[in-house]
Formats: sequence, structure tokens, C-alpha cells
Amino acid sequence: MKTKTLTSILHKEEDMYVAECPEVGTVDQGETIEEALANLKEATRLYLEECPLLDIDTSPRFVTSIEVSYV
Repeated sequence: MKTKTLTSILHKEEDMYVAECPEVGTVDQGETIEEALANLKEATRLYLEECPLLDIDTSPRFVTSIEVSYV
């Protein structure tokens, strides 16, 4: 069994949390952050079982917020 550390990005959309794994392209949702992450992990695991990644860059990514002023 292989293990990879991948990035997850979450945002709230109406009454659901949406979680995305940008390295793989999988997306899932849940009523809580924990549920969205659990669903994303399962979706990503299933995807990788069917379509294994050859040489994906899994170096750590840093996700943060920026503030932008505009007119």
C-alpha cells in the first residue's frame, strides 16, 4: 500500500463544505469540515486505485488567504 501527502482546499458553499485535492482533481463535499475531508479522502483513494499517479509533485503546498483592495 502506498501513502502520499496531498493538499486539500476547503471552502463553504451555501450550507455545505467543499473540499478539493488540486494535485489529483478530486472534489467532494460534506455538511461539516470533517465530513468533507473524509469524503475527499475516500474519493481520492478510489480515484488513485483506478488511475495511479506516475510522477506527481507532492512537495508541500501552502494555502493561505490574501487581502486585495480594488475599486
